[in-house]
Amino acid sequence: MMQTTPAPLPIRPRLAPAPKNPPRYSAQIQLQTGEALKVADPRATRAMVALMDMNAAHGGAASHYGGPAAFAELMSAAHGLMFHEAGRNRVEWHEAFHFVNDAGHCENGLYALKANYGFADLSLDSLKKFRSIESALTGHGEAHLFPQGVLVSNGPLGSGLPQAQGLAIADALAGRKRITICALSDGGAMEGEAKESFAAIPGLAKRGKVAPFVLVISDNRTKLSGRIDQDSFQMEPTFQSLERLGWKVIRVEDGHQLQACASTLEEAFRQVSLDPTMPIAIHARTLKGKGSRKAEASATGAHGFPLKKAEELPAFLAEIYDGQPVPAEFTAWAEELIAAERKKAEASTAKPAAAKAPTEKIQVGVAGALIAARRSGVPVVSVSADLQGSTGVADFHKEFPEAAIDVGVAEANMISTATGLSLAGYVPIVDTFAQFGVTKGALPLTMSSLSQGPVIGVFSHTGFQDAADGASHQALSFFAQVSSIPHVETYSLSCSAEAEALLSQALTGFVEARREGRAPPSRIFFLGRENFPRTYLDGAAFELGRSPVVLDTSARHGTSVAIAASGSLVGEAIKAAGTLAAEGVGAIVIHNSAVNRPDLATFKDALARSGGRLVTVEEHRLVGGMGAMLSHALLMAGEAFRVKSLGVGDHFGQSAYAALDLYEKHGLDATAIAAAARALKN
Repeated sequence: MMQTTPAPLPIRPRLAPAPKNPPRYSAQIQLQTGEALKVADPRATRAMVALMDMNAAHGGAASHYGGPAAFAELMSAAHGLMFHEAGRNRVEWHEAFHFVNDAGHCENGLYALKANYGFADLSLDSLKKFRSIESALTGHGEAHLFPQGVLVSNGPLGSGLPQAQGLAIADALAGRKRITICALSDGGAMEGEAKESFAAIPGLAKRGKVAPFVLVISDNRTKLSGRIDQDSFQMEPTFQSLERLGWKVIRVEDGHQLQACASTLEEAFRQVSLDPTMPIAIHARTLKGKGSRKAEASATGAHGFPLKKAEELPAFLAEIYDGQPVPAEFTAWAEELIAAERKKAEASTAKPAAAKAPTEKIQVGVAGALIAARRSGVPVVSVSADLQGSTGVADFHKEFPEAAIDVGVAEANMISTATGLSLAGYVPIVDTFAQFGVTKGALPLTMSSLSQGPVIGVFSHTGFQDAADGASHQALSFFAQVSSIPHVETYSLSCSAEAEALLSQALTGFVEARREGRAPPSRIFFLGRENFPRTYLDGAAFELGRSPVVLDTSARHGTSVAIAASGSLVGEAIKAAGTLAAEGVGAIVIHNSAVNRPDLATFKDALARSGGRLVTVEEHRLVGGMGAMLSHALLMAGEAFRVKSLGVGDHFGQSAYAALDLYEKHGLDATAIAAAARALKN
């Protein structure tokens, strides 16, 4: 009996239909038929990215300019051709094409392009809320919030390409000839996932297991921390290897010639449709930061938004348009931003802000500890994966370049490399965002422990602290993903003084253990992104393995509660204690820094003095979080207590201008902490 292949389950398309009208701000390309086609003007994309980024900057959020500016012509041509081809064949565009953007830092360029078309009801006004908590246009593309415009969520580089591979394999299984297009940055091509797909896609295509596939690479030799060739290594050999792996490679020497991009893409679509067994890679040379000579020349290609003030916008827009008139709507938008900035400045002048205690990033303490240890003769070696400027390690790299290694955008490789250094007698430091460190580093950390080659990790931007970047960058399971690995200790940092003290102690302990012939544990330090007080313990010392009491108002009030806060939420817990004190309720606020080996003595004492009432609060999933680990450890130690745990439920986050917006939305702020304490008191 002949077996039939079951059809895939029907999934209702969520992507918006192709726009019916040409883009509002258009440029013209010529098709192979000789027909003229209006597509989105790349200059308009760059201008809108600059304007929406300034809106986000006014809200307090960082944004990207360099990447979307580099991709503007390629994306303009790709979307124009997709929409046209689908219309010509009288099918929906997403039935004829899959489009996947791996380069999540370029998603704002796609928002701008789609708003130009009015796609998914986007408009110029829609862009003005970019990265705010009110908008679905998050820092990176997220299908759970903007399914009309995003098929595959992105952000962590290298993850979109293998998902696109899966889409193309599914089409081959179902007998569909749909073309899958994936946009990839040269930084994304450094990730292990991407390199695996480089081999798998052509290998499987030759066996008829992949539907037509076109890979579009924007190669500008620039990543977040600087020039790829200078900071890490050349990627050219990787791109040269594509042909050997089975790709047909088409090179575009100037990825900013719109007609060249369009002609190349159109021909690639034609060829790959005729022969799906030969996937096509378009390797385009681009300029990160295109449109601004200053941005193009900067070390990072203006990875972030290069302007500081809105008054710089008119000149920036004029340069993008290179002597041609800037559309009136963009000029008006810029004037609106300038006026808002002036109004804010006038208000601050009229009403001087109250004096605030000095604050700084926790990263300052990280750098201080590493630099001091290396100066004292400790063989510290930093192995980074492109984010050293964000984690606090960059200052160490500047002072000791001979002890700094940048492996590129490759977090798993970073940790495994550090393991080798550890086994050879060095003290290796690895650093990245918490989301990437725990997701891409869990297996390497496991093998590090198995090999007795421990590392010290500095994983920043925990939880909602990476507010503007959105869900893909917000680590909400960071404790849970590494705390159960044997010989791995996890710590949460609340301020720069604590970071400097605990990291220094970890470095000293590492050296002592090695001298005694023991393998020290791996120690992972998690920290936030925003500014915090220099210290929460005036005149007291932070100790590795101890959870400090940062505030105790129980002596002045009869009824009290113990509040265990983690990392960035210590400040909110202190505010909650102030609110409770005004109501006559005392509180003992403890920073539970030793997360997976909690300081039980401190908590037992606090519970004894607070009537067994405990509130835990963290920007982490409740499942497997600090509160869960602490409560379990206390119960196993025979403690009797009542607990209210505040954390994140079974959902993702989203973009917001500041972490506090998300703390308030998810019930983790001072108001929520005080309410939980009151509930325990009653």
